[in-house]
Amino acid sequence: MKIRQIIDKIDENQLFVPAFQREYVWKRNDAKNLISSLIKDYPTGTMLTWETNKPPELKGKYKYDENKGAVKIILDGQQRITTLYMLMKGLIPPYYTEKEIENDIRNLYVNVETLELEYYKVKMMENNPLWVNITDIFKGLVRERDITDELEKRNNGERLPRERETLISNNIISIKRIEDRDFLEQIIPVKATIKEAIDIFYIVNASGVNLTDAELALAQISGYWPNARDLFKKKLQDLEKQGWVFKLDFIVYALLAVTHKMGSKMEKLHTADNKEKLMEAWKKLDGSVLDYVCNLLQSQAYVDHTDEINSVYALIPLIAYTFNKPDGKLNEEEIKKTIKWFYYSQIRNRYISQLPQKLDKDIGIVNDNPNPFDTMLALIDEERPLEIKASEFIGRDIRHPLFSLMKWYFKSKGAVCLGTGLSLRKNMGKKYSLERDHIFAYSVLRDSGIYDMENQFHYAIAQEITNRAMLTSTENREKSAMFADVYLSNVKKQFPNALKLQSIPEDENLWKVENYEKFLQTRRETLASELNTYLKTISIGQVTVSTTVDLLDMIQSGEHGFLEFKSTMRWNWKENKLDKKMEEIILKTISAFSNAEGGKLLIGVTDEGEILGLESDYNTFKEANKDHFELHLRNIVNNAFGKEYTATNLNVRFPIVNDAEICEIDIKASNKPLYLEVADKGGAMQKKFYIRSGNTSQELDIQETASFIIKRF
Repeated sequence: MKIRQIIDKIDENQLFVPAFQREYVWKRNDAKNLISSLIKDYPTGTMLTWETNKPPELKGKYKYDENKGAVKIILDGQQRITTLYMLMKGLIPPYYTEKEIENDIRNLYVNVETLELEYYKVKMMENNPLWVNITDIFKGLVRERDITDELEKRNNGERLPRERETLISNNIISIKRIEDRDFLEQIIPVKATIKEAIDIFYIVNASGVNLTDAELALAQISGYWPNARDLFKKKLQDLEKQGWVFKLDFIVYALLAVTHKMGSKMEKLHTADNKEKLMEAWKKLDGSVLDYVCNLLQSQAYVDHTDEINSVYALIPLIAYTFNKPDGKLNEEEIKKTIKWFYYSQIRNRYISQLPQKLDKDIGIVNDNPNPFDTMLALIDEERPLEIKASEFIGRDIRHPLFSLMKWYFKSKGAVCLGTGLSLRKNMGKKYSLERDHIFAYSVLRDSGIYDMENQFHYAIAQEITNRAMLTSTENREKSAMFADVYLSNVKKQFPNALKLQSIPEDENLWKVENYEKFLQTRRETLASELNTYLKTISIGQVTVSTTVDLLDMIQSGEHGFLEFKSTMRWNWKENKLDKKMEEIILKTISAFSNAEGGKLLIGVTDEGEILGLESDYNTFKEANKDHFELHLRNIVNNAFGKEYTATNLNVRFPIVNDAEICEIDIKASNKPLYLEVADKGGAMQKKFYIRSGNTSQELDIQETASFIIKRF
């Protein structure tokens, strides 16, 4: 099929991409290489298509109509075809949305004299007519004469040599000729099922792309559950806002663990008889389990980001264990055991190799053993002793999992930044994010003549994790490469307890450069002893009282299942006017939190975490202040749900954050169903039932409401 025909067929709704296909992931360099190969008439691969009258869900707005007969689907080659569509038309193809284009490869420029390809560079291209947007050539917006006229104009009207004109002309023809290049088309038989078509696609790809078993399973799941990929991606985006960065593979492993109680044999998920079971499992994972496990690790294990974890798959047994709990929650003893096991799974590299087999083993124990984490801990002990020895720190750099354990331990003690005194646990915004800095500055050690890069062992000793302290980034920027004795003396004066909280030796003789290795040995022994004690006697952390600093940190972390932001209570920012319809949104959020597990609503904060304050809302009242705002808020809640509900279930405060006053509403879980009456388009009042799902408030239909109420109340 000619490239021109492919593009036309996409526009004419004759060629489609199935929903189970991944997003557009090519990078700009991939696009350049494809165009370069086409210009040079090099081979550029094939296209795998499937003509079927029983297609899977299709990407884009087009809905299949069986009365129109068979449709043709692109199974392989869609990344190349999408690249060509975007570069030839300057548009995103109809089967994708803006969000699904991970890298916008448009605005590729070509030098029509050299055929060099580059993305726009001001210095190189601004005053050079030879550099042309390649899309303009395909669309016929630039002609050879336009370019040669501009070149002659810049050369005082003197005509270009004929050879140069011919070269430019031939190059433009070579680019235009791409439209008439053939893509070899391989066709899957019409009789193939969706499962068979996906299997063929992966077999074809296996020689050139490193595809995982989880990716194949996800494609098969998407074949019989079309919106699965979008649901999973939305959840991953919500979790990422909290610091939990996972890939789609992780979700597939979690689903396999809770539905088939294993960590291998992804083919178990390939068949459509899984659909109902997976949808039911996902409802629980999305609605509570994933958030609960992540919150558990953040609040009790002091893990603030997946960057601190050497294998996120250690969460899979925790997810399976929590999923099996009738109420989806762990008691204090269970929390202690899971955290202890999690720590050891990290420092003893439980899942660095043989991941599916080890998950099989551990998930089996979770499902069959009354004390699973004791048994799983014994398994780790069989592979490698649990006790941490001082010698394990020698030459280890910050990539070693012991460094993460050090951070978690310091946070558990309430450690503070050595320069600012701010808690390592609650830091305000990006400039106070945690960084790890040398206690003995490397430049000082290097200048001593011993710890330079020429001696690999000495260099490793200089970079050792026992020569690291946790600082906020603002302190790290201001900290100069001073001698350790000067720096640590200043720290001890300003924050007397800070060194001890980070297990830094307080013997001032050890702070001298000549005693550097004695300093390391002392800190190794201190850390080994303290970490072993901590791991043996893990206790449940206490939740600190909320403060303005904590609230700002919370806002910057983003919305989640128990936190919602609203810009306003009654002021419509888009239309710039008072809009009482906005109040309905506030009531909807309150009812959703109440019907679920409670939560916190912040008014005066945008979805993106920008703090607007309440001034626009205040100005809608006779007296522009928080008293009238709160009175009105309570009145609308009273009218919707009753005075008793408002008095017992809401706690309203007005904290100052970044010099702006916002409204903070803590909403308790209600002990009975809460309905909200809203007017339909005809003005008739209807009762609606909302619950919290992920970071959104969702309406349930009658059947779903009845089922939810039976389980919840």
